[in-house]
Amino acid sequence: MSTAKNPTPTGFYAYTDTLKGVYYGPKCVETALPKLLDALGAKRALIITGKSLRDKTDVVTRIENILKKSNAYGATFSEIGEHAPEAGIENGISKLREVNADIVVSVGGGSPIDASKAIILRLQEQRIQETPGKEPEFLRQIAIPTTLSAAEYTSGAGYTNKQGDKVVVSHQQLAPAGIILDAELTVATPEQLWLSTGMRALDHAVESLYRPGVPLPLKKLCHAAITDLFRFLVLSKRDSKDLVARQRLQVAAWMSLWPLKLEKHSAVGLSHSLGHKLGATYGIPHGITSCLTLAPVVNLQVELASQEDKEYLAEALFYLREASTGTIDGDVRKLSSMINSLVQELGLQKTLRQYGVPKGDIENIAVRTVGGEDEQLLSKVKTLLESIY
Repeated sequence: MSTAKNPTPTGFYAYTDTLKGVYYGPKCVETALPKLLDALGAKRALIITGKSLRDKTDVVTRIENILKKSNAYGATFSEIGEHAPEAGIENGISKLREVNADIVVSVGGGSPIDASKAIILRLQEQRIQETPGKEPEFLRQIAIPTTLSAAEYTSGAGYTNKQGDKVVVSHQQLAPAGIILDAELTVATPEQLWLSTGMRALDHAVESLYRPGVPLPLKKLCHAAITDLFRFLVLSKRDSKDLVARQRLQVAAWMSLWPLKLEKHSAVGLSHSLGHKLGATYGIPHGITSCLTLAPVVNLQVELASQEDKEYLAEALFYLREASTGTIDGDVRKLSSMINSLVQELGLQKTLRQYGVPKGDIENIAVRTVGGEDEQLLSKVKTLLESIY
């Protein structure tokens, strides 16, 4: 289906004092970044990004030039690797102190955005130790994502410690204070990374339909996100320079993980929990882990989910303009099948074996994900992992 008649989405959104704004639209970074710097009173920025984005595209240079025009450029730190290794976080703190930056501008995918949160939290802890009895204000972050991972909408962050394990930290003050969704900046993103992080966004939206604590209005947003992700991921694969599709995908990723204050930060659901265990340990990108796990996890919800949660999953077919099978369980299975077909259509079908996961590790992965107390659940998760091996 062509997007020619659809206007490219452009606009602005703000909700709380903490979030100064989400700007979206092609080329919006040129005006949005100076506006956010002014709103936050920022004078000196440290760009935090990855080496590939810095060296192989002009995206970071464009951000540097905007900051220089605003007399707010401090330096660029590009040592953030995939899954945000702890060493990069430690070096990032040193660079932040060296240039005396008062704002972080993260550019890239989930790794630099999450690493920026971890850097800010550690810096805050260090400052509290250095000035006992006084709690300084948190450093703020402006996030400029170039993938669809949606890390910019949460107050939690994941990084990989020196033992190779995934560590999750959370604090309400870690949510970025400004977000810029500029579709033009995503064109240089490699196709597999772009499309697979789109599947990650689909993972957010689908699992939020049965995630505890998600209110009904946000479930409706997730249904809308699912619809747009199915449609525009396919269109974006057909034409990588379709800015309408890319901008719609950025907004869909936002809808998939709309900012929400939960009492306790947690993984969205079983697909995400499995992704956390597979990603850092075996070097599998989180977008790819969603391609591996989401469809079979949705299928498993027929056995695990409450009736209410299964009804939310089944309702996705209505938004996708797909006919019901006549039963709730049948509709959930159909949604699972459609997700699997989408992964295939996007050329992202992979197996655990292809990523070098030893078959003998399956039981350990299952235990690390769900524990060993519920033997029935553990058996089901092991069977799931074997099905994608």
